[in-house]
Amino acid sequence: MAVTLAPGRTALPRRPRQDTRRFSPGRIAAWIYLGVIVLATLFPFYWILRTALSNNYKLATDPSSPLPVGFTWGAFERALGIASTAEAQAQGGSGASLDIALYLRNSLIYASVQTALIVLFSACAAYAFSRLHWRGRDLVFNVLISALMVPGVFTLLPNFVLVKDLGLTNTFAGLILPGGLFQAFTLFFLRQFMLGLSSEVEEAAIIDGAGPLRIFLRIILPMSSAPLATVSLLMFVNAWNDYFWPLLITNGQNVQPLTLALGVFKQSSPQAAPDWAGLMAAALIAALPMLLLFIAFGKRVVNSIGFSGLK
Repeated sequence: MAVTLAPGRTALPRRPRQDTRRFSPGRIAAWIYLGVIVLATLFPFYWILRTALSNNYKLATDPSSPLPVGFTWGAFERALGIASTAEAQAQGGSGASLDIALYLRNSLIYASVQTALIVLFSACAAYAFSRLHWRGRDLVFNVLISALMVPGVFTLLPNFVLVKDLGLTNTFAGLILPGGLFQAFTLFFLRQFMLGLSSEVEEAAIIDGAGPLRIFLRIILPMSSAPLATVSLLMFVNAWNDYFWPLLITNGQNVQPLTLALGVFKQSSPQAAPDWAGLMAAALIAALPMLLLFIAFGKRVVNSIGFSGLK
């Protein structure tokens, strides 16, 4: 096909566009900064793994070594309770046993049940405060959300007295209920999301005869799956890492979570140096469920930040 040019104009060859910012100083500095942040974030995990794979006796001989000192799996065997007393003491352990399966079960029950209760009650309350219209709705919400300004340590003693008076100390009920019935942050987070949902589908469901409960279960909850996954992950991690409240309310192995077990394991050798290798191995085992959760649901958490309305 012939190309006709206007008189007096000549066709100039198009030069390929070059990305002038590819090697710009600002971009290089940004990548260096991100690399430093990633290294600073991952280095503690590497150091924990290095310590867990070391012989506890030999750690003191070369504490700054970047590689495991006297490589051994003995610390994990001590943490899992499969090493004999003689084997544990030969590698610098105290010989104390840690029933990590029991403590993992306790932490799983505590974190899972409390997370389920928080998400359930917060979702119901967020729906009532965002999609239903009733007198005094905003006033009641402002009173409840003011709990965000109260430090959590202020409520520990009243909650402990209440649980003790109810006879629920050293039970899963006493451990779970005070934190599982209400969380101001979760209520605020879900309400803000539900306020931004489109009302078209909800209005269509009302015309078809659906009531508030059916709308909540069949429309609002499926549309809120991303923020629900986000708050579930955050609340699960918060409960899994909780230490002070279980320390106040429990005193038996049948209820104590893994965070308390790590403290007991550290203090099991008062006459000698702590079993740092075994403690780091137990900490890695305790952190493994959290790492798996973030790998599985991390993308959902990121997507839920900017998600609103209908897709």
